[in-house]
Parts: sequence; C-alpha cells; structure tokens
Amino acid sequence: MQHIFTVMETDGRAAVVLPDNVLFEAGSAGEGIRRRLLEQFDFHTLLRLPTGIFYKQGVKANVLFFDKHPPRADGKPNSKDVWIYDYRTNIHHTLKKNPLQPSHLQDFVTCYSAANRNQREETERFKRFAVADLLKRDKLNLDIFWLKDESLDDVDSLPPPDEIAAEIVENLQAALEAFQSVAEELAAKPTPHHRDTEAQRHDEAP
Repeated sequence: MQHIFTVMETDGRAAVVLPDNVLFEAGSAGEGIRRRLLEQFDFHTLLRLPTGIFYKQGVKANVLFFDKHPPRADGKPNSKDVWIYDYRTNIHHTLKKNPLQPSHLQDFVTCYSAANRNQREETERFKRFAVADLLKRDKLNLDIFWLKDESLDDVDSLPPPDEIAAEIVENLQAALEAFQSVAEELAAKPTPHHRDTEAQRHDEAP
C-alpha cells in the first residue's frame, strides 16, 4: 500500500485487492496506513469479497477504491464518506460448482454509480459511513459488517464438511508456515553467547 501511495499521480485512481488484515491489523503500521488512506486520499468505496473465489481456501479479501488529490486547503481529510458493499455475508462461491461470474457483481456496479457517485443510495448491502466517525473507531478498525450471518444460526446453510475441513487445514498450514518463518529468522540471528564468543576471538586475535 505504501508503494501504491507513492507512485500514484495526482488525480490518479486505484482499485486494489487486499486481504482483510489491512482493515484491522493492530500496531502503528496498520493503523497508520488506514489513517493515511482516509486523510490523504479519497477512499470512497470498499467491496467485501466472498470466500471461495481464490485457489487458496478461506482467503478473505476486499477491493479498495481510492483517488489521489492535492491536500485540502482547510486541512480536513480528503475522504468524506466510505461506502461499503458487503458481498460476503451469506454469499457462498466455489471455484468449480459456483464460481464468481461478472453477473454476480452487477448490483455492486449499479450501486457504485461510476458516472456520478453523488447519486449513490443505500441498500441492504451498500452502506455509507462518514469518515469523521470512522476516524474515531478504536485503532481505526475498518472491518465493518452489519448483515446477520445466517450460517451462525442455521447449521444446514454451512458449507459442505469437506470444504470446512479444507479451510481448517489451510489455516493450520498457514500458521505452521508463520511459525517456521519465525524459527528460521531466530536461528539466523546470533545469540548473546555467540556474539560474546565472537568478540572474545576478535580480542584474542594477534
């Protein structure tokens, strides 16, 4: 995201597919990116994508739409409202049996109103959130949902057992890869004892 911020030209437009953690990741880096996006850019639309449309099971992603404009003379954020379209809750796609088709996003295209965004209207899946309110959220968390997830109440609406099992396996593998990466990084760093030994050898060298 930082690279995109840098290379965008004034009055440039971007639509970027990013994982969910960009919207809620704690710490100065994640919160700083979200604040910069809201204050320095016109972040106007967020499309929440459903799971089941990528080869990696359980991937949760979004499309962020934002424009780059010069800073406002009054010092206020360049973003005014963020419109969020929830095409995830109670939506289920698979790569083979029910793949995502352009027709599935036609309602979003209509709601987006590219010709005149000022004519946008709220619907069940398309809601407007004032930037002034978003900036007040704890850690500037933008992981926002409002629709009731029917799968939480209706067991029959859950994905097939094999898909649930595959997602669990993917999550465990991702966690294992993360731990492996940490282990390799720690192994590559010299321990305090190793550093002391190296320093002693240096001092004793003729």
